[in-house]
This record gives sequence, structure tokens and C-alpha cells, in this order.
Amino acid sequence: MRSWPEEHQKKVINPVDLESKIAEIRKKGLTIATLNGSFDLLHAGHLTTIFEASQVADVLIVALNSDQSIKQYKNADRPIIPLEYRLQMMSALQFVNYVTWFEEINPINILSIIRPDVHVNGSEYGNNCIEAETVKSNGGKIHITKLVPGLSTTEILKKISATQKAAS
Repeated sequence: MRSWPEEHQKKVINPVDLESKIAEIRKKGLTIATLNGSFDLLHAGHLTTIFEASQVADVLIVALNSDQSIKQYKNADRPIIPLEYRLQMMSALQFVNYVTWFEEINPINILSIIRPDVHVNGSEYGNNCIEAETVKSNGGKIHITKLVPGLSTTEILKKISATQKAAS
């Protein structure tokens, strides 16, 4: 019997192996979409965005912020879910082909390696997002998805906090 910790590794690309995996995908003539984020407390709003990202190219690669990078750009109490488990959750999604991670606070370096045909971002970041110049300079385009109202990790954390306060 296979174990989940071993099985999910089939979709995980260690950043040191990323260039060779991209070359393999490109050799097959497939287009690549990327999406990045922390995806801490994965929720239905994330799923909507991830699914839409999977529709704009042949292969979807999701790049997760490392725990340290999340601490740097969010706060010291985040992430709630460590990278090891966020990789597992992302790998479980049938519409995600591969998942990797990056240590920096933004995905510019990893996008320079992947050179996606399409990079997907939520509408809160817009077409002039931090990734735009890198993606466009490598021949890619930006695809913006609409957010699902009321579904964000921040909103979920506020609800949890309010529930805890009401219970005490």
C-alpha cells in the first residue's frame, strides 16, 4: 500500500530541480501556467482561483511561499499550516500538475526560471502586479481571476477570533 507522504511527492518539484523539469515540459510542447501564494488555510476561494489557473495552459505549477518568506511578508505568527503540509494539500488537487516553493518574499526569481506562458493572480493584485514585468519580459501574459467575496484567509481568521471571543 502506498503512503500519502510518499505519493504526494510525485507532484512536488524541489526548486533545485525546477530547470530540468521545465525543460522536460517544454520539450513536450506544453504551455505552462503559474500561480503563487502562501495558500495558508486553503479554502474554496483558493480552489476557484487554482481551478481557473489550471484552465489557461496545459500544465499548472503552483509556487508556495516558504514558511520563512510568509513570516517576513505577513507576520511572525504565520503561516498557520507549515510548508510541508501546504505542499501536501496542494498536491492533492487533481487540477494542479506540480507544486514547488520559493524562499524569497516575492516570486520573481522562480518565475524567471519557469518563464510561464501565463501567470495567474487574483484581482486584488491587478495587471500591474509585481510579477508582471518578469512574466512579460519572458513572453508570458498575466491572467487575472475574480475573488470570491467573503473568502480570504484574513476573513476566516477574523471569524475564528470572533467565535473565540464570543465563547469566552
